[in-house]
Amino acid sequence: MPSDAPACNLALHPRQAAAYASKATEILYGGAAGGGKSHLLRALAIACCAAIAGLQVYIFRRISEDLVKNHIEGPQGFRAMLAAWVTAKYVEIVEDEIRFWNGAKIYLCHCKDEKDRFKYQGAEIHLLLIDELTTFTEVIYRFLRSRVRMVGMKVPAPWTEVFPRIVSGSNPGNLGHHWVKATFIDGCEPMQVRDMSTVPGEGGMRRQYIPAKLQDNPSMASNDPTYSERLEGLGNPELVRAMRDGDWEVVIGAFFSEWRRDRHVIAPFYPPKDWTVFGALDWGSSRPFSMGWYTVANGEALPDGRLYPRGALIKWREWYGMREGSPNVGIQLTAEALGDGVRARMADFAERGIRCSYIVGDPSMWKEDGGPSIAERARLHMMPADNTRIAGWDQVRSRLVGLDQTPMLFVTSNCVHTIRTLPAVQMDSIRFDDVDTDGEDHAPDEVRYACASRPWARPLVVVPKPRTLATVTFDQFVESHALDKGRRKRI
Repeated sequence: MPSDAPACNLALHPRQAAAYASKATEILYGGAAGGGKSHLLRALAIACCAAIAGLQVYIFRRISEDLVKNHIEGPQGFRAMLAAWVTAKYVEIVEDEIRFWNGAKIYLCHCKDEKDRFKYQGAEIHLLLIDELTTFTEVIYRFLRSRVRMVGMKVPAPWTEVFPRIVSGSNPGNLGHHWVKATFIDGCEPMQVRDMSTVPGEGGMRRQYIPAKLQDNPSMASNDPTYSERLEGLGNPELVRAMRDGDWEVVIGAFFSEWRRDRHVIAPFYPPKDWTVFGALDWGSSRPFSMGWYTVANGEALPDGRLYPRGALIKWREWYGMREGSPNVGIQLTAEALGDGVRARMADFAERGIRCSYIVGDPSMWKEDGGPSIAERARLHMMPADNTRIAGWDQVRSRLVGLDQTPMLFVTSNCVHTIRTLPAVQMDSIRFDDVDTDGEDHAPDEVRYACASRPWARPLVVVPKPRTLATVTFDQFVESHALDKGRRKRI
């Protein structure tokens, strides 16, 4: 930095400073609202550009308008933070670029849809900063991570060991909640640095989750002392837990708020031989496929005494084609291999006397693109599922709600991917009665196909009409009058 450059306020609080000084190269910072995520990203971008000549920093938000509102304008934005350097001609802000005197640049980027990621195909990203990571799909994140590289760059100490680098900030919730949680939080302790070079397909960086709560950002408490009370006023206790405490076990914006693990998840079992059994299949190759087997309760108790309502659907087995440790990434099974796998599993069921009556499949499997369809190649006795989305989701919701506090849809605990993804699917931001298809919706789609194949409706409650002179015969009136007269005599 030039010796005559004016001061630039990059002050950090202790938790932000821990992320700034971390030896990890792939960091998730945050959790709770108000933890200072956005300021950390801006301060890190400015400090690194000032220290490293020619550095290329890319900072992302999913929506371009959010990028401007959150990072450019406002009292804490780049314009305010860099005002003294801009005035002194050390920095120039030109549309979506911030140019430093030493050739370093901050690129202000957005990537709304997965197809937009290819705009950055040729990028060489030295420092990747992503704000609100859970608003991005895993496909976008993995692609952007593949662009993080340094070719021929000399990085001065103390930055040598931590470049190239990724730092993301996020709250729980949104469509990426589950993959972010699985990537950064599950199976490790907060602040733990993990060497991912030993895990194939995970990018080879040093990964770390740094939790940050509202109390870790004293500036928020001093500048906006009522912010905590406003979080408490969100109303929904689960939303409060997620936003105030950064609780990643809470799924915000879930499409199926009716889901309750203690009500809908039951112990595994094999269906009795006289119960109807059928299958449902959602096709996928690069994305996971989901094959589920269901049974229809007949109202009689199981051998262990468990009793489920007559007509209730129970998903008792699943086969989910996901690459291990990589949510929403398929195993690229061919249609023929998928068919073989389904038949092999049904042969095992048949040895127990369990016969599958029918399978409903993803209608896209019957699409022909210049050759045999996926359904033909799989050689399964299937019929196309009803793919009416909104009515299908309503069937799922109706069964989750059930009747008199008793669900009409259950899932056995061995169907781990259904239990993981069904409560996590998000509401579409435009069609509120549909789910956001950017999320991991394969098992939920398969559940929808199953429910649509056996529509359920609450029984009609027949309310007897009141008896009046207009609705009874003369004989009924005389009989009723005589009974009333007899009661009066007894009294």
